[in-house]
Amino acid sequence: MAGSILINVTREEIRVALLEGGQVVEFYVERKRDASLVGNIYKGKVVKILPGMQSAFVDIGLDKSAFLYVGDIRTDIIDDYAHLFEEENSVSIELMPKRRRHDLLIDELIQEGQELLVQVSKDPLGSKGARVTSYMTIPGRYLVLMPNVEHVGISRRITDERERARLKTIVEDIKPKGVGLIIRTASEGANDEELRKDLEFLTLLWENIQKKKDRVNAPFLLYSDLDLILRSVRDLMSQDVERLVIDSAPEYEDVKEFVKTYFPKLLDKIEFYEGSEPIFDAFGIELDISRALGRRVWLKSGGYIVIDQTEAMTVIDVNTGKFVGKEDLEDTILKTNLEAVKEIAYQIRLRNLGGIIIIDFIDMEKPENREKVFNAFTEAMAKDRAKNTISHISDLGLIQMTRKRVRESIGRILCETCPYCEGKGFVKSARTLCYEIFRKLKQIASQGVDKLIVTAHPAVAELLSDEERQGIEDIENQYNVKIIVTEDPNFHQENYEIARL
Repeated sequence: MAGSILINVTREEIRVALLEGGQVVEFYVERKRDASLVGNIYKGKVVKILPGMQSAFVDIGLDKSAFLYVGDIRTDIIDDYAHLFEEENSVSIELMPKRRRHDLLIDELIQEGQELLVQVSKDPLGSKGARVTSYMTIPGRYLVLMPNVEHVGISRRITDERERARLKTIVEDIKPKGVGLIIRTASEGANDEELRKDLEFLTLLWENIQKKKDRVNAPFLLYSDLDLILRSVRDLMSQDVERLVIDSAPEYEDVKEFVKTYFPKLLDKIEFYEGSEPIFDAFGIELDISRALGRRVWLKSGGYIVIDQTEAMTVIDVNTGKFVGKEDLEDTILKTNLEAVKEIAYQIRLRNLGGIIIIDFIDMEKPENREKVFNAFTEAMAKDRAKNTISHISDLGLIQMTRKRVRESIGRILCETCPYCEGKGFVKSARTLCYEIFRKLKQIASQGVDKLIVTAHPAVAELLSDEERQGIEDIENQYNVKIIVTEDPNFHQENYEIARL
């Protein structure tokens, strides 16, 4: 299905939407004051080892120390411990059987005060610090470089066996010794020269990281991954994506320069949005994003699903709602479950739900119906770029699955703990509402008005008048309009009014 990428850039944040068939299927937001750390490589220092948890805390220069689990430590990072692995035939550590390596204790691998190279594999989530690993992965357009790992892998989303074999032959031929490579989905159709250039770039990047590591003291940032805009070009632009539309002229030029240098084939797919209406409004996708924050999602038949995200897992419940069917009960239940399957798969991708996910389908008596629902769900999740594992549907109608969680879900980014219900639910944060107000002001101001009065909850009004005042001034200058901000303590935090004069 042909798709598009829309990028909305403001002073405060970057929003990226991946569309398939005109519907948002993936959504990313990165605030400039809170950019993602995933992919960053640091020279860190071990500050504390927890033998009981087989983990350690590593100082990488952030407010909270990063978390390093024993399974994420390369066993060859300390030469002093090499004698633990010596065999009569002097087998190297990297070639040791995994069983032996997994038997090691963390204090046999690293020591407090030791400096080591680590990469952020998960952003700080909630109260937890970032998770790091000593296994590096450096992504390019076509390949992912894995230093010190002898391995060649290929994306499961490349399904054509002849293409898989062709790509693997090329990569095995150009792969240097002592590194591993993963062939990305974007490699489909790429030629020998394109793959070789990508590998040369990644190899040079790794060599520069190694040189810098020897010149600095921990903690120190050695390598930072691309920002959200350029990551979107690198990771989301595939053969199925027809165009990338961006609404900021400076970033548009940066994207063109980046694409011209590394992926010239994509240059004619990059477009600059020149409309006066905000880009997400023009394409009608703000509603999809709003739905991604709701707890209840209605199905066309009248049934609905309820999504509850907790600290430990996400639970999704399917209900028949207003749908009563036309035939017997089992048929009504089956139709509701099959309809829910597509919506659940869509919501998981859109909301970027991760970790453990439990889906409670309506109980079905017939085993063949349970099989239909399971097969439909696995097929719907096949489009997901994130790694996931799905267990077979149980007798109780439950599907248990895990989905790789790298960054916070959309709900966790855009919302904060609700002060009205003591943490039992969520409301949009004051900052999210400020940015929402900015978008609404631009939409109204573009129609030609002299003065606008914004009335909002005190917390939102204070932020608009203080930290985010620059955003108000930018709109005033851009649209030649006067904006007055007032507060009303009777307003709910999510409510605001914009009056025209």
